[in-house]
Amino acid sequence: MSHQSELIATDIDAYLAQHERKELLRFITCGSVDDGKSTLIGRLLYDSKMLYEDQLAQLESESKVHGTVGGGFDPALVTDGLKAEREQGITIDVAYRYFSTARRKFIIADTPGHEQYTRNMATGASTADLAVILIDARYGVLTQTRRHSFIVSLLGIRHIVVTVNKMDLVGFSQERFDQICNDYREFATRLDLPDLHFIPISALNGDNVVEPSPSMPWYRGSTLMNFLETVYIGSDRNLEDFRFPVQYVNRPNLDFRGFCGTLSSGIIRRGDEVMVMPSRRTSRVKQIVTYDGEIEEAFAPQSITLTLTDEVDCSRGDMLVRPGNVPKSSNDFDAMIVWMSAEAMVPGKTYLFKHTSQTCAGQIDSLRYRVDVNSMHRSPAPDLQLNEIGRCHVSLSQPVFYDAYRRNRGTGAFIVIDRITNVTVAAGMILDREMMKRSSFYGTEAELAGADGEGANSLTQVSSQEREARFGQTPATVLLTGLSGSGKSSIAYGVERALFDMGRTVAVLDGEVVRRGINRDLGYSLEDRSENLRRSGHLAKLLNDNGMLVLAAFVAPSDAGREKFAELVGKNRSMVVHCQASEKACRERDQRGHYAAADRGELPSYPGVSAPYEAPANADLVLDTEKLSVAECVEKVVSLLKERKFIR
Repeated sequence: MSHQSELIATDIDAYLAQHERKELLRFITCGSVDDGKSTLIGRLLYDSKMLYEDQLAQLESESKVHGTVGGGFDPALVTDGLKAEREQGITIDVAYRYFSTARRKFIIADTPGHEQYTRNMATGASTADLAVILIDARYGVLTQTRRHSFIVSLLGIRHIVVTVNKMDLVGFSQERFDQICNDYREFATRLDLPDLHFIPISALNGDNVVEPSPSMPWYRGSTLMNFLETVYIGSDRNLEDFRFPVQYVNRPNLDFRGFCGTLSSGIIRRGDEVMVMPSRRTSRVKQIVTYDGEIEEAFAPQSITLTLTDEVDCSRGDMLVRPGNVPKSSNDFDAMIVWMSAEAMVPGKTYLFKHTSQTCAGQIDSLRYRVDVNSMHRSPAPDLQLNEIGRCHVSLSQPVFYDAYRRNRGTGAFIVIDRITNVTVAAGMILDREMMKRSSFYGTEAELAGADGEGANSLTQVSSQEREARFGQTPATVLLTGLSGSGKSSIAYGVERALFDMGRTVAVLDGEVVRRGINRDLGYSLEDRSENLRRSGHLAKLLNDNGMLVLAAFVAPSDAGREKFAELVGKNRSMVVHCQASEKACRERDQRGHYAAADRGELPSYPGVSAPYEAPANADLVLDTEKLSVAECVEKVVSLLKERKFIR
């Protein structure tokens, strides 16, 4: 099975040429923790004679030190090279290994099984042709098995081989193997796994890994190595849609102007007609240049330089296609996004989006739903946390040329980059809206609807539970009350800024601003002040019913008025914050001259001057604005909202 050949001794050039022409298969191993992924890869390398003698000696020595297999040879140490991996017996980072046989060359990605390393697993799977999903025969299909199977399906890996490992620990039972296969098939019916196979193995002992196992005569299928060598992947690449994103314009002299890049898909020949996107100017291919010289034909994923017969305007970020076969062009689309940053995704925040050779600014407008990859349940959500996956709507500052990821990985994938840190925070797969209508894999709109008890009594089709999940908050109204000049408006707008930066949806009702609008007909008498607060209570309730947090800054001088406000809004979602300050401090802060006007009798019944102000006896929070800064007051109000679980 090894890559050894008689040509090495007789004709090294012929051997190298033969090796160069071998087909390359990229595959990953994935599954739950301790299912034996690293052990399997080590066994593949060991049995295919791809480990050197000094490596074997070192591994045998380290196997005795770590003692994971009773002092015997531990194949897992071939890939688990990090100190933490060997100490804990787990895989943390993606480990790539390369080997070849007489038939093929292979690149293996050993991906982590832990939930917290889902982003690493997705990274390893992004370029794979095949996935080897391991299942421990003792435990069967576990949560992580489902998680990784979902990601494999999401990333469009067509070939999946489920290897039921550790068969030696269940007595090589055919009944147990069949039971696990049936359980997995039942789960996999909800996924898009077009080519699914099952192999019983013992990675530690090598049963059915490279050679057939005499311990399982009831299994008459292929060994894992034979399957890897023979699985047909020739039709996996998209050779129909010619897509050539231009990465660089090569102009070494006056006589040469070439467009460099990597073919994302399709085939191109000299003399073929091509179109430049977005200008839609057409020309023909004059030359196809590579490092080794000119060629007549190129295909994905070759890196080439194209020269055209006409002088057309084409630069980095543009794309060459065939006139009769063009990709979609739009600055907005739906996508499945795998979030890879410890800082949560914030809808509406500006990020950089890198798609093929084009980079532009944009936003994730909305998160349609978040996927629980353990149960495949879809639910509304306000954001995506580290390792979470969701369906989003993306808007960009300029159009991009794309195909659905299922049809073309090269033009259907993108990454999201933080503009400040330049760190990749997410990977995305563009969805085909027509395909989504026909497929249940991405869920239906009905799955997003939630029952909220309103039934036919409400015309709204968006439940309060959906709003709470989408916004990441339970709607509430904070009434900031205090004398004029006590700082309640400054604090309200400061809290608004803080909540907005956290991705929350919030509005401020400022008493003075409301008076210039819907309450412009009201004066400053005690009755008008009461009516001002009553109308604003109805407005706050309306905003709360639509899922928003409300910060209401009003003098609200009486307990009776504040009580009526709380009843209108709902006592279970209403809080009172007393902004406490002396009359002297309030007068010093008075920039509008209200206190002076009240002293002259121009503002009758002015609280603190000609009318009493009843300080709330049972306020949810008291802020001494003479001692605390605005920032400190803002922090205390936000902490109150978190403590009462109105925001996460």
